[in-house]
Amino acid sequence: MEKAAVQADGLLIPLIDFSKFENGDDGQKLETAKAILNGFQTAGFIYLKNIPITAETRAHVFGTSAKFFRLPLDTKLSHGWTTPQANRGYSAPGREKVTQLTDINEVEKVRTSAPDIKESFEIGRDDEPGHPNQWPAEHGELVGFKSTMTDFFDQCKALHVEVMRAIAVGMGLAPGFFDGFVDVGDNTLRLLHYPEVKKEVFQINPGQVRAGEHSDYGSITLLFQDARGGLQVKSPSGEFVDATPIEGTCVVNAGDLLARWSNDTIKSTIHRVVEPPHTDEEVHPPRYSIAYFCNPNFKSHIDALPGTYASEDEKKYEGINSGDYLVQRLTATY
Repeated sequence: MEKAAVQADGLLIPLIDFSKFENGDDGQKLETAKAILNGFQTAGFIYLKNIPITAETRAHVFGTSAKFFRLPLDTKLSHGWTTPQANRGYSAPGREKVTQLTDINEVEKVRTSAPDIKESFEIGRDDEPGHPNQWPAEHGELVGFKSTMTDFFDQCKALHVEVMRAIAVGMGLAPGFFDGFVDVGDNTLRLLHYPEVKKEVFQINPGQVRAGEHSDYGSITLLFQDARGGLQVKSPSGEFVDATPIEGTCVVNAGDLLARWSNDTIKSTIHRVVEPPHTDEEVHPPRYSIAYFCNPNFKSHIDALPGTYASEDEKKYEGINSGDYLVQRLTATY
């Protein structure tokens, strides 16, 4: 029986030992796969422990990320985010406003009243024609930045493949069903820094958050968070519940495209980042997290999965090209 990582207000997010899928016998593999699928179907979120990315690797990537955000603002802006098609580079605090709104004018209103208190740096696969990554110059603290991030990108890409294999097994599909949909690695590694902020900022503006409520766009997201806290997930009753950090785990959530792909049998759940919980500090210290946004290959055609509908009439969505869908969503966000 899997333990609960989060259990409150009708929301149960399981804590799952992923090594049992990777290295277990056939019975353990199937049981773990079903637990993963069930977590995505009921909560839209799971926590994974004993993943193949080591604690030392994660600590090194977090340290390297912090070094980037210590660069002067002008230097970071020289690597600025450009287009939804590229989706690479630096976004200063207030540039992006994550939200469920799709109308650009409505997004701008929300951005103006309560801008997200965060900055980020996006890294895509390093061999996509026409969209090079915006690597910072490697001197001083940043020596080895590119190799650190490309190696971590590849490790997360491999974990994406394995989680999709678990979903396939849980659904009764062939283990490699998704392999041809995710082998290119059209994914995004996002380094995130939530700067220190005075507690009074949240008191003056009750609508202020570090990252607004939203669902993710792609197949799944791998989230590595520090111990500060602030991530919240929306429960079935509409309340936001703390997704408390658990050391050594990766939080994984399903995205909108996977929900659509599964004919809504899998949930893409709303979440946000708010003021850290249970603290008397006058100034909240910085928070760092790293998100790896996984997508089907941009060339892939996404249509309802086998077993999620009995007849064509039960398909909730028309088929769609993965890349077109993601550009459409990103265009509204920035």
